[in-house]
Amino acid sequence: MNEKLSLTELQLIIRDSLHLALPDFYWVVAEISEIKENYAGHCYLELVEKQAGERNVRARARAIIWNTRYRLLKSLFENVTGESLESGMKILIRVRVDYSEIYGLSLIVSDIDPSYTVGEMAVKRQMILKRLEEEGVITMNKEHEFPLVPQRIAVISSGSAAGWSDFSRHLRENHYGYVFYTALFEAVMQGTETERSIIGAFERIAENIGHFDLVAIIRGGGSQSDLSWFDNYNIAYYVTQFPIPVITGIGHEKDVSVTDIVAFKALRTPTAVADFLINSVAEAETQLTELGSRIADKSRGIIAEHKDITTTFLSKLMPLAKLAVADQKERLSNRIMGILNIGKEYLTRAGFIPENLKNRLNSSSASFILSKRTYLEKNRMDLMNYSVKIIENQKMKLSALDNSLDILNPVNVLKRGYSLTSINGVIIRSVKDAEKNDVLETRLQDGKIKSRVTGKQYLKD
Repeated sequence: MNEKLSLTELQLIIRDSLHLALPDFYWVVAEISEIKENYAGHCYLELVEKQAGERNVRARARAIIWNTRYRLLKSLFENVTGESLESGMKILIRVRVDYSEIYGLSLIVSDIDPSYTVGEMAVKRQMILKRLEEEGVITMNKEHEFPLVPQRIAVISSGSAAGWSDFSRHLRENHYGYVFYTALFEAVMQGTETERSIIGAFERIAENIGHFDLVAIIRGGGSQSDLSWFDNYNIAYYVTQFPIPVITGIGHEKDVSVTDIVAFKALRTPTAVADFLINSVAEAETQLTELGSRIADKSRGIIAEHKDITTTFLSKLMPLAKLAVADQKERLSNRIMGILNIGKEYLTRAGFIPENLKNRLNSSSASFILSKRTYLEKNRMDLMNYSVKIIENQKMKLSALDNSLDILNPVNVLKRGYSLTSINGVIIRSVKDAEKNDVLETRLQDGKIKSRVTGKQYLKD
């Protein structure tokens, strides 16, 4: 075919061909990948199809719900399902294939079957519960021992949510006056970030697990779609594995999520969780009070019983005690008399000891003094002899030094033929010390000679 077509002409051929080939409306099952409402009220959907258990997209198409139709279908869908249309939701829609030369292929939505979505959600919940049951973890958190006095609570919630403020106020204003310690671990409680955010909060609590008695997941009421984010396998699995009890209060009276089912206890609202904690502490106080009363009654019975026994033993022990005291008194008197006699004897003997000691001391002192005098006299003689020897020795050394000084006397040195040469009174010892025309003074044994330097001559080594 050699005919040339413009792009518009080709697009019109495609449009007409599709209209002729697909003139009817078709019911189509698809998953919403993206959903947007524009300023005019039209709803634009991106639909995808995925194989079960896979993430890859097998088919993709653009769909439009015009504003007048969208208002009707949206209201009907939310009334039946309790949810809004949103990403990730599988729907059954009645569509007509439309092709625009500007925008390409689109599916024009004329109807939505909400019963299909309700069934799909129920199937999804049942699959999650069945998987948890097959893994043997669905009741693990329920098997924890609940704390007797649950006062330290880690709370997973949005800090700006009304549920969190209601919960906190309810705990704080309890009429018993109990004190509760709460720590908020903020998380996103709806939308695509719910799973990641709540699991992150659990991980932060796990890092400080010793500070808490239990975990409370709370949020206020919302639409069914808002609460469906808790029909999540990963969140539920994390709850089952958590090492302390997890309590939930995340919906209205009729709402039960997968997270509620696997939690230690599921309550309908945040205030219901607060009431449960307050009542738990009140029950613990009642039990402790009753236990205290029972202990007191039992103690009084035991005391009364033993009081009678004590009285009986007292009447029996009194005569025996008196006999024992009399016997001990007699033995003590005999012991005192014995001690007195021994003391008198000791004092009598002790009177002779000082005189004997004095005589022995005098005799010993005289002998000691005599021996020390002899020793001192001997040392005195030895010292004198030693001193004489040292003096004689030093005299000989001094005499030798005197002779040496006499030999080294400059006068005697000059007598032996030596001379001393000086310049201005300073003795020179080297040719380097004299300069030309310096006046030299040479001292001999019998006088002095003055001369002038006319030249210098160095001796070779």
